[in-house]
Amino acid sequence: MYERIRKQLSEMVGSQQGTISRGSNSGTDHVPEFEPHRHIRLLTYNIQVGINTSSYHHYFTRSWQHVLPYRKRVENLDKISALLRNYDVVALQECDGGSLRSGFINQVQYLAEASGIPYWYQQLNRNLGRLAQHSNGLLSRYRPLDVTEHKLPALIPGRGAIVARYGDPEDPLVLVMMHLSLSAQAQNRQLRFIRDLVSEYRHVVLMGDMNNHAEQLLRNTPLSETDLVPLPATAHSFPSWRPERALDHILVSPSLEIRKAEVVNHPVSDHLPIAMDISLPSGYVEKF
Repeated sequence: MYERIRKQLSEMVGSQQGTISRGSNSGTDHVPEFEPHRHIRLLTYNIQVGINTSSYHHYFTRSWQHVLPYRKRVENLDKISALLRNYDVVALQECDGGSLRSGFINQVQYLAEASGIPYWYQQLNRNLGRLAQHSNGLLSRYRPLDVTEHKLPALIPGRGAIVARYGDPEDPLVLVMMHLSLSAQAQNRQLRFIRDLVSEYRHVVLMGDMNNHAEQLLRNTPLSETDLVPLPATAHSFPSWRPERALDHILVSPSLEIRKAEVVNHPVSDHLPIAMDISLPSGYVEKF
């Protein structure tokens, strides 16, 4: 089915060169209701647009794959989708929303369909037309109350966050998925924005590629004013072939019980994915 869709998209783009892809989502009519009595399995993964990187020299020798089609990219996406089947909510960074380099495949949609996850949301952050559609993604087995997207402040535009709310509208579980800039100054501005987004909520999860260590994020940025709980300092996710830096994170409110947290040994991208299994407070579950 997806091959047919890809062919139609390719033909459409070829005949309408002025058409530019936009961020999109699957809709929620077919998505199951949120089940708060169950634990929730979370994953965040920077997929590097489906490029397999296993050495620093690949950043040079495989750099062309960031702009041109590559026949094994779909194979890499299939390897990623096999992992995603084990999780309930997934945050994706460095996805392509459907351009030349991805074979005009919306990678967020492809991963959702290939992994059997019913809901997907693609946030288009940097639109280079037919050349690249830099995006974040959300995959979910549960129907969210709502999903909003936000452009994060930065000197160079192109960073974003997706906010998904679940459960009780008066006291929701709030998941924020993001990809932060590299510079400390930009990160401070972005995290101040995110801190203000979640300041009124009790049950919060921040997840994504934050391009910094948790100690720095929770001590030297506006997140120092929160009570978020990080992964252990040893949870290194970058580079995937020899992890020595903790750049990818899942940070949670103290109200959320962490049942299990780990760096997943799945070296397809240049980042390793981070997984966490959480359960909601018993008092929260009883509201349902």
